[in-house]
Amino acid sequence: MTAAVGRRRVPPWPLVRQVLHRSATSLKRIPAGIIPVIVMPIFFTVAFSGTFSGLTELPGYPTDNILNWMIPYACLQSASFAALASAFSLGRDLEGGFYDRLLLAPAPRWTVPTASILWAMIRALLPLTITLTLGVLGGMTFPGGLAAVWWLAVGSFSVAALGSLWGLGVMYRVQRQSAGGLVQIGLFVVMFLSVGTVPLDLQEGWLPYVARWNPVTYILDMARTGFIGTPEWSAIWPGLLAVAVGGALLAWWAERGWRRLVP
Repeated sequence: MTAAVGRRRVPPWPLVRQVLHRSATSLKRIPAGIIPVIVMPIFFTVAFSGTFSGLTELPGYPTDNILNWMIPYACLQSASFAALASAFSLGRDLEGGFYDRLLLAPAPRWTVPTASILWAMIRALLPLTITLTLGVLGGMTFPGGLAAVWWLAVGSFSVAALGSLWGLGVMYRVQRQSAGGLVQIGLFVVMFLSVGTVPLDLQEGWLPYVARWNPVTYILDMARTGFIGTPEWSAIWPGLLAVAVGGALLAWWAERGWRRLVP
C-alpha cells in the first residue's frame, strides 16, 4: 500500500521530459528518421498543387488559388506521418523490451503513452513549418490573417494526436514494429477519403457519402477556414467536435489495448 501511494505521488512530467529527450536524441543518432518528415511535406505540396491545379477552374470551387486549398491538406497529411513515426518508435521499443523498463519508472503509467502523443505533436510542428513556408514562397494568400495559421495549427496537432492514439491502439495489440503498415493504411484511407483534394459538392459517386461521415473532412474544413476566406464558426465548431469525439473513441481504443499489455 505504501509503495503504491508513493508511486502516485511522483510527478509525471520528469518522465515525460526524459521520454521526449530520448526521442529527440534518437533522431540525432538516426538522421534517416527525420527525412520523411522533411521530404513528405515537399512531396505533398508539389504533387497535390501541381496535379490538381486545374480544379480551380471548376464552377463553385472555393478558391482560385490551389495552394490555399492544398497546403492545409498537405499539413494534415504530414501530421499523420508524424503519428506514424511515433507508432514505429513504439513498436521498436515493445520489441526490444525498452517499453517494459519505462513501465517500471516511479511515475503513473499513463505518463508513457502521453509522452508518445506529445512527441507526435511536436514532430508535426516541423512539417507544418516547412509546408507553410513552401506555400508562402509559392504565392498562397492568408485571407484570414493570423487566425488562418492558428486554426491550421490546431488541425495539424489534432491529426497528430488522433493518429498517435490510433497507432497506440494497434501497437499495443500487435506489439510488433511491422504493425506500422496497418497504422499507415488506416491513416491513408481516412485522409484520402475526405475533402483533401476535391470539395464535397464536387465529388461524385459514393465518395461524397463517405467523405460526409469522415471526421477528417470537418477537421480539414476547420484548418482551411482562414485560407478560403475569413474564419467562420460554422466551419470551426464541427472540426472541434470531430476532434473531441474522435479523441474520446480513439482514447478508448488505445486504453483497451493498453489494458491487454499492462493488466
